[in-house]
Amino acid sequence: MVMMKGEQWSNLGSKMAAIMFVYAMLRQYFPPQLQDYIFRYGKKLSNFMYPYIHVTFDEFIGERMKKSEAFSAIQNYLSDKSSASAKRLKADVVKDSQSLVLSMDYNEEITDEFNGVKLWWSAKQTTPKTQQFSFYPGADEKRFYTLKFHKRDRQVITGIYLSHVLKQGKAIAADNRQRKLYSNGAGQGWLGNRSSTTWTHVAFEHPATFDTLAMDEKKKREIKKDLVKFSNGKEYYAKIGKAWKRGYLLYGPPGTGKSTMVAVMANFLNYDVYDLELTTVKNNVELRRLLIETSNKSIIVIEDIDCSLDLTGQREEKKKKKKKDDKNEEGDPISAMSKNEERKESEVTLSGLLNFIDGIWSACGGERIIVFTTNHVEKLDPALIRRGRMDKHIEMSYCRFEAFKVLAKNYLDIDSHPLFGEIGNLLEETDMTPADVAENLMLKSDDDDDDDDDDEVETCLKNLIEALKTAKDEASKKAEEDARLKAEKEQKEKEEAEKEQSVKEDVTQHAISAKEVKDNGVIH
Repeated sequence: MVMMKGEQWSNLGSKMAAIMFVYAMLRQYFPPQLQDYIFRYGKKLSNFMYPYIHVTFDEFIGERMKKSEAFSAIQNYLSDKSSASAKRLKADVVKDSQSLVLSMDYNEEITDEFNGVKLWWSAKQTTPKTQQFSFYPGADEKRFYTLKFHKRDRQVITGIYLSHVLKQGKAIAADNRQRKLYSNGAGQGWLGNRSSTTWTHVAFEHPATFDTLAMDEKKKREIKKDLVKFSNGKEYYAKIGKAWKRGYLLYGPPGTGKSTMVAVMANFLNYDVYDLELTTVKNNVELRRLLIETSNKSIIVIEDIDCSLDLTGQREEKKKKKKKDDKNEEGDPISAMSKNEERKESEVTLSGLLNFIDGIWSACGGERIIVFTTNHVEKLDPALIRRGRMDKHIEMSYCRFEAFKVLAKNYLDIDSHPLFGEIGNLLEETDMTPADVAENLMLKSDDDDDDDDDDEVETCLKNLIEALKTAKDEASKKAEEDARLKAEKEQKEKEEAEKEQSVKEDVTQHAISAKEVKDNGVIH
């Protein structure tokens, strides 16, 4: 038996040596045109004799501009089968960090069976040709799945099986969905030079809901109705010929809950959140790429849009200042090199941002909400916030009595109190943000004693009353001071105007006198 195996290996070695010899002779003595002819027909012969078909599913499509939905669906579909049969697995946390999903590792193969047809799935990864130090995958690094099946089963696989895989994969993704909070940041290439920005994410676990949001109930119902209408509006948007997206402008003073509103909207719709930092985006092309990489069912938020980028004429002044600084440092190249990276400013323009919101590329994908937040809505370019771009404007105002009752329920677990009347009157007369009101309602003790809780609740409410009275007095003093300064400014302007008028009259009188002297020919 051992001798027979030895002979088999010996024969196999001889055959391999003969093949290598023929191949070497072919490469050395046959002309290139004949080699191509032989290889081409040799491949056809091999394909004719090889009974299996291979189908590849790449992770990215469209020149790596968009992640393939088929790749994600296959990954989800194979997760259960991988955990049962694959020897090397990868683990990922899903469902609010409560469970693990296992998938097969790269260069691993598993077997699947469908309607009596046997087939094989394998995960592959190509490594970059050039090694570089980076936290992000290189452009030549590719991941893909390969499906292998017998050619006699082509009709079953292409007609039924692949549709079954996609449907099951999407269903599994919905069950295991872990919502994510994405942020964009500049990658660091070799020697620390800035590379293109990319999305990174963490689990989105913000607890805010419409029930805990400090806002008038009527306004809440209006916003919820608008969100539901949007999320169910796929056919409606297709009917009217518009991309399935909607813009929200949240504006108001700091501390009025603009960021919280974004979290509330995401929790209400079960959407991912993309926190877009414009200052790290190099140019309009990169901004467009980031948009394409966002997923459906997502909220893209740009906070403090008035501060994110200089989208006005001041950009030219900054360029002039930069040129002046560069000229001053021409004699010091080391200093210039050290500051070069710090001076790289975003070249995103107002036009690029407008195209990002509602240009042609904004239709790539669907069911997206774009949110701008700002403390100073008057500073924004009207073209940026007009209807059609920012479809709904929501003012996040100071805390009034309806919003206070929500905060009292959240923080003190009370629906009414004898002090509510006084607090309501003060809130109507005083501007205080929900954040400041909430700070005064924060319980200081964790004791479970009911009597102590009642005393502390009353203490919190009294503290809030004192804070409101203080804020009211400060607002009154500020108003008086502003009125005084305004009156002084007006008086000063009036005096300056009278002085200027007097000077003009003196000059005019002097000119008239000079003319009379000239006309009469009198010289003194």
